Amino acid sequence: MIAKLLPTLIFVAAIGSGIVGGVFFAFSNFIMSGLARLPAAGGIAAMNSINITVISPMFMTALFGTGLICLVLAVSAIIGWSQPGSLWLLAGALIYVIGNPIVTMAFNVPLNDALAAVDPASANGATVWTTYLKDWVMWNHVRTITAIVALGCFIFAWQ
Repeated sequence: MIAKLLPTLIFVAAIGSGIVGGVFFAFSNFIMSGLARLPAAGGIAAMNSINITVISPMFMTALFGTGLICLVLAVSAIIGWSQPGSLWLLAGALIYVIGNPIVTMAFNVPLNDALAAVDPASANGATVWTTYLKDWVMWNHVRTITAIVALGCFIFAWQ
C-alpha cells in the first residue's frame, strides 16, 4: 500500500519542504533585517509577537507534518533501497528532519524562549536582542538551506 502512496508522499514532502524553506528564506533575507533596524525594545516586541502567532495549525502542519511524512519516506527508502531514487529519498528525508524540526526545537525555540523572558526595555534586553539576532538568524539559515536541499532531493527522487 505504501508503494502506491509513495509518489504522493514524495510530492507532499517536496511541497512542504518548499513552503517551510520559503518562510525561513523570508526571515533570513528581509524580516530579521527589518526587525534589526528597530530599537531593541521594538524588535523584541515584534519578534515575540511573531513567535506567538507562528504557532498556528497551518505552519505547524507544514513544519512538523512534513517532518512526519519524511520519517515515513526514510523508512520506505530503506525498505526499498534497491528502487530508483531511494538514495535521494533518504537524503531528502534526513536532511529535512535534522535541518528543520530538530534544529527548530534544539536551537531556535530555546532562543525564542530566552527572548520572551527578558524585559525589552532593559539593558539586558538589548544585549540579548543583539545575540539573538546573530544566533537565531544563523540557525535559520541552516533551516532555509536544508529545506531547499531536501526539496531538491525529493524532486530527484520523484519518478
